[in-house]
Amino acid sequence: MHHIEACLQPQSQYQTVTTGLSRVPWPYRALPEVNLDDIRLQTSFLGHPLSAPVLIGAMTGGAQRAETINRHLAVAAQRLGLGMMLGSQRVMLERPEVTPTFQIRDLAPDILLIGNLGAAQFGLGYGVAEAIRAVREVGGDALAIHANPLQEAMQVGGDTRWHGLAERLADVIPALPFPALLKEVGHGLDVRTARAAAAAGFAALDVAGAGGTSWARVEQLVRHGQVRSADLCELGIPTAQALQDVRDAVPGVPLVASGGIRTGLDAVRALALGAQVVAIARPLLEPALDSADAVEAWLAAFIHELRTALFVGGYASIDELRPALGWPRTLISRS
Repeated sequence: MHHIEACLQPQSQYQTVTTGLSRVPWPYRALPEVNLDDIRLQTSFLGHPLSAPVLIGAMTGGAQRAETINRHLAVAAQRLGLGMMLGSQRVMLERPEVTPTFQIRDLAPDILLIGNLGAAQFGLGYGVAEAIRAVREVGGDALAIHANPLQEAMQVGGDTRWHGLAERLADVIPALPFPALLKEVGHGLDVRTARAAAAAGFAALDVAGAGGTSWARVEQLVRHGQVRSADLCELGIPTAQALQDVRDAVPGVPLVASGGIRTGLDAVRALALGAQVVAIARPLLEPALDSADAVEAWLAAFIHELRTALFVGGYASIDELRPALGWPRTLISRS
């Protein structure tokens, strides 16, 4: 579980790059004309209802400590009516004995549950059968395929043969009996990739921008115990920029905002930039090592911040933040 230990270190976070979300203006209305308790946070994503526009992001699997983390996350997601994305299931497909560390459906029968496989694996032989197995064996509803070339380049024995992968995914995705989303892992989704993914039939995109956890840094910490290629580890597209660029490039594709989402105010700013939901991972790692109650408490506080930001901005629901209202002019004019 070296990756968990590395993620807990401050050095795993971007040091010079920020998400850019703090620079997104947010309105303040002294007479908001809305009641805090009446604000509607309910939404849907990939055809499943959510009590708030929040997903628990991909973290881990494959070991007993990972099983504890996943089960605590699942219980909290069920209690709060949120969605959850599993960590990479490659280890599950290659070592069936660790499958139980991913199987949390018994604890969360009602949530949107998203499986997870690496894009690189589809260039090395994975196909429709492996994708279906990953989702079916955990009782999932959808599959995330993560793109992480910089992380792989930093790994010992990382998968760095990516030529032809976009074409390969374009063959696989239309054949899946459930929706798939393409996600980065925290270095940002670029416009060219977003357009290729939309053309391939991905149902949603997770921009996973820079500014939070740098998985290039994580891999350096695991490999060397320190960050040796600091400049390479700071590469990426900040979350706010990735959201704006991808929203403009593929306006009809639902977006997930992740990568350095730390507060409810971060969340509403990301929603205002065009995300349908936000995903949170690193802030939940320590609570998940503790208990489901700790995870629930962190998420409840986060959702309260989100609701309060809407309240002081005079918004009665998250639907009012959609880009059709003319962001950024609408938000600026209302402040």
